Amino acid sequence: MTAEPDDLHPEIRAFRDFILGGYAGQGEARDRDHRRQIAEAVRAPLQQGGPAMARTDHVIVAGRRLVIHRPVESEAALPVLVYLHGGGWVLFSIDTHDRLMREYAARSGFAVLGVDYSLSPEAAYPQALNDIDAAIDWLERDGAAHGLDASRWLIGGDSAGANLSLGTTLRRRDKGQSLPRGMVLNYGAFDDLRRASHEQYGGDRYMLTPDEMTLFWADYAQGRFDDPYVRPLLGDLTGLPPAHMAIAACDILADENREMAARLAAAGVPTDVREYAGASHSFLEASATSSIAREALDAAAAWMRTRVD
Repeated sequence: MTAEPDDLHPEIRAFRDFILGGYAGQGEARDRDHRRQIAEAVRAPLQQGGPAMARTDHVIVAGRRLVIHRPVESEAALPVLVYLHGGGWVLFSIDTHDRLMREYAARSGFAVLGVDYSLSPEAAYPQALNDIDAAIDWLERDGAAHGLDASRWLIGGDSAGANLSLGTTLRRRDKGQSLPRGMVLNYGAFDDLRRASHEQYGGDRYMLTPDEMTLFWADYAQGRFDDPYVRPLLGDLTGLPPAHMAIAACDILADENREMAARLAAAGVPTDVREYAGASHSFLEASATSSIAREALDAAAAWMRTRVD
């Protein structure tokens, strides 16, 4: 039985209605490129307003765009959050998540380095991980020139971006490369198997459907479902840095996030888990209008500071 829409907090319901109304006003997508254009257009109004940055830089690394948001001018180099946007590995960009990154910067005092990684299915696994590693290599090589402290960096993202954060960290651990001081994992996609929360929150009114996730997984993994860098719930999680997890209670991915939190803890990884009642998938993007989103951002920012103090 599908849950009733009253499970959503009224502010999140209004956010959901805004997003769904935006898609309805755009008409049917003709093809994948058109779908991406529509997705960018629907999210564009969400980028208005929000915290002003002291400085924003744009660089190109390995053919991909990076954006660097610095919340304050400082003679001392700032700690860094490497942020990976969501969108099922198929949609969205650093443009659709610009305000969210600025919110993290302003609330935490970190510089935020957003990575416009390659999208699937044109660039399937592991290309996005390669792009992210190239961005981290750039941070360690050239970050100081941009006021970034490459010895104090965290990684994080939402949905597919949380998956990529874990996949990147697992792969770097296995290669003996430098690791982030922490991981910020927001309502991540960690396994392709359906769970009870898929049934309970599987309608359009909860922002993400099981059928959409099936297509996203197929486009990204392209058959490599036994790879723990693709499906982190399969992986050996020992030796990973501490994690902060934001779980949206009204989300098809809620159960796999709860499982991931339990598996991280069982592997000895200190894990700060926050579950937000009444929140849907993508709720952090509603910071302009949602007290739940602002609460979650503040909790993450406070935890981030503990990782570099």
